Amino acid sequence: MEKQTMHAAINDVKITSGLLGRVSKLVKEQVLPYQWDILNDVAKDAVPDHSIENFSVAEGNDEGYPSHCIANFKIAAGREKGDFYGMVFQDSDLAKWLEAVAYRLMSDPDEELEKIVDDTVDLIGEAQQEDGYLNTYFTIKEPENRFTNLCECHELYCAGHMMEAAVAYYRATGKDKLLKIMCRMADLIDQNFGPEENKRHGYPGHEEIELALVKMYEATNEERYLKLAKYFIDERGKKPYYFDIEFEKRNHASHFSYLYPPYGMYSNGPKYEQYHLPIREQKSFEGHAVRCMYMASGAVDVARLTKDEGLMDTCRTLYQNMVQRRMYVTGGIGSTPKAEMFTSDYDLPNDMVYGETCASVGMMFFTKRLLEAEQKGDYADTMERALYNTCLAGMSLDGKSFFYVNPLEVEPIISKENPDRAHVLPVRPAWFGCACCPPNLSRMITSLAEYIYTIKENQIYVNLYVPDQAIIHLENKTIELETVTDYPYEGLIKFNLKTAGEYEICLRIPAWSSNKWSIMVNGEKVQTEVKDGFAHLKRAWNTGDTILLELDFEPKRVYANPKVSKDVGKVAIQCGPLVYCLEEVDNGKGLQRIYLPKDSELQLERRTDKLLGINEIHTKGYRLKELEDETVLYASDTNWEYEPVDLTYIPYYAWANRGENEMTVWVHEKA
Repeated sequence: MEKQTMHAAINDVKITSGLLGRVSKLVKEQVLPYQWDILNDVAKDAVPDHSIENFSVAEGNDEGYPSHCIANFKIAAGREKGDFYGMVFQDSDLAKWLEAVAYRLMSDPDEELEKIVDDTVDLIGEAQQEDGYLNTYFTIKEPENRFTNLCECHELYCAGHMMEAAVAYYRATGKDKLLKIMCRMADLIDQNFGPEENKRHGYPGHEEIELALVKMYEATNEERYLKLAKYFIDERGKKPYYFDIEFEKRNHASHFSYLYPPYGMYSNGPKYEQYHLPIREQKSFEGHAVRCMYMASGAVDVARLTKDEGLMDTCRTLYQNMVQRRMYVTGGIGSTPKAEMFTSDYDLPNDMVYGETCASVGMMFFTKRLLEAEQKGDYADTMERALYNTCLAGMSLDGKSFFYVNPLEVEPIISKENPDRAHVLPVRPAWFGCACCPPNLSRMITSLAEYIYTIKENQIYVNLYVPDQAIIHLENKTIELETVTDYPYEGLIKFNLKTAGEYEICLRIPAWSSNKWSIMVNGEKVQTEVKDGFAHLKRAWNTGDTILLELDFEPKRVYANPKVSKDVGKVAIQCGPLVYCLEEVDNGKGLQRIYLPKDSELQLERRTDKLLGINEIHTKGYRLKELEDETVLYASDTNWEYEPVDLTYIPYYAWANRGENEMTVWVHEKA
């Protein structure tokens, strides 16, 4: 494996404008305060949405607070009396919010916000048990059952999220109180789990702690944490299965029996939680999509730090299976609402899709780590696809509502009347009974600066094209770099170099532009080597030098592999990294009757006055006419008629911001 790389620090990269600048500002100023109100049960307009099939009721309660998360900690700390409310993993909502706030503080110090975090850390410390244990559910409801149901109960998952928050806050402020709290929890876990005879030979049902332990190792230099992360990765899938053993020990008792009778999540089988095989023998992502992403993220981290090429090969294999056979054109993953899972190769239904926001956020984590392990443009292409489409679609343009599920086709009446599609919502709810996605999206957005650049010795790899001002620390030099662009709404990206010296800048050439692109340095066109999707520019740079990258920004038709049966004979539209869709408000009802001619011209129009600024795509198409005789359901002698229509496509991320509408990404193609 190649030498270690790193990303640029959040406080060294300032996103200045553009789509991601607006989204970042929205999360900082609107979303984080709103989510804090949710966590404290003071957001009166945020009624929990229980339409998500898998979690239709928050632990058996169909009424109550939107979150109760902070209240759970107060009860566990002895400050208040009461019972635990929410999902068994409710603690993680707070952990993700704290992590997001930490990233926000790295770029925008705020004494008032920091005081809120400090007070919250004090509360967390009070909720921690004498031996270091931290989990409000088990502290309040089942203290005698700690570490007895790893399959279902998310203890290690919640611990991992709080570890991530602790590391982020330590790096943001230098304050180590939360880090010390989580070191005590990590030490307790290490005392209980491992290969030794006197320890549990188990692993988390929901992966997450693996990548978190790596962050703890990097923050503390405590080797035990890295070893424990590796242990959880390697122990998973060994026989006899640990979850079978603990299931028998607790006499078949299940936490989630109300969801999956008779044996709760255990009944979903080994593939659901990725313990069907040791990870090094796995060839495809199976089961719960979010768990897969967290498992793979932790595995890449462990492989990179321990120089385990075999484990890295496994991660490459799993990645290729996902992007070649199991990923939607929008970067969504997880085909079915039944346990939020991957299914089989090429099973990518548009109207039944799950495409959980958390899963695409997890894909961002996974691909970022792959880029740090080896610099391949394909990883960044996938990261970009997930970011600009499914991830951004997970939040409304005003930051006040969120998608858990991200469909590619919606007919509102069917979502309302067909229970198999009840998870497919035509509008974003304000909150969820299972609220993992909104804070997960927040922590990814507030840390976006870490995704833009990968740094290796004296090389700067530009993974994402974002208007920013960056300070980048190379092996022997610190340089300043400014990026000016309206990407993803244009294909021109200008780099202003503010530091002289010899170093190498590597610009990603996206797959969608691989046949048409150009680079100019100081106004002169240059030819350069492209390796693994990156154009390499190495020279002695002068202060004031400019680089202009021009990518192909013509709208393009996209076709699915014919093995994707649901998309045979259909076409999607993409321009730059953005996938486009038709929405009823622009095109009228009956989107499933739309046909796009193969030769219809696609015209791009900038609309600064619509949906906070978008590019529209206009084209000519046809709509299959409805039958005049509504009594006919089937007939053999009907002559189908088509009427011409003007079609308006909008970016997929912007749909569902104008009321309840039909929507579709894929339409029929007409010769």
